[in-house]
Amino acid sequence: MPSWLHLAIMGVHIAGGIAALAAGTAAVAARKGGRMHARAGTGFLAAMLVLGVTASVLEPFRKPDPGSRLVGLFVCYFVLTSWVTARRRDGKAGWFEIAAGLVAIGFAAATVWGGFNGSTTPAGRGPVFLLAGLFLLAGLLDLKVVLLKPTPTQRIARHLWRMCFAFFIATGSFFLGQQDLLPTAVRGSPILFVLGFAPFAVMLFWLIRLRFAKAVGRLRLRLPTQPTPMES
Repeated sequence: MPSWLHLAIMGVHIAGGIAALAAGTAAVAARKGGRMHARAGTGFLAAMLVLGVTASVLEPFRKPDPGSRLVGLFVCYFVLTSWVTARRRDGKAGWFEIAAGLVAIGFAAATVWGGFNGSTTPAGRGPVFLLAGLFLLAGLLDLKVVLLKPTPTQRIARHLWRMCFAFFIATGSFFLGQQDLLPTAVRGSPILFVLGFAPFAVMLFWLIRLRFAKAVGRLRLRLPTQPTPMES
């Protein structure tokens, strides 16, 4: 790849990453289900698509250790499936989920094959097979949505963990993977570790809150009503 083209794509990639961090933070801070949350989420989708596509172009040219194009494409997969899930009506699924599931399972097969033959990374390296397992799990969950229509709680949880995982790719890549671009004084700081893994904390908080809200709702349904004067 010509150096000028590489620099141009790298510039777009960095701009997409900065936009993803800003939009993702706005989506986390905004009231869930509100207009600002929806707009920030759409902006996050666009920024992450730019980030994923440019990453898939740049990864094979990374030095000294080239990466796989699949990682960038998987970023696009995660953010797209999360965004579509947020806009699906409860209990609805269709051709998109079927296609997404088949793509993810195909990613898993390609990653395992690349791990064994060394085209993705040296054979036997654990992370590549862990990544393949994540691909496979996500693909099977897509197909599960098609076969077993999700409840409202399941739909929200699906949107939540996929969007937070995509957000982690952005925060982890910047705060943990690009520390050489940050001031020397903060390199290796625990604060960067916290910022990098913050999306997982957000995901855990909302999943627990969603779970307890569901449990409280069931409890209220089971509580006996107070007898009326006519009944007593």
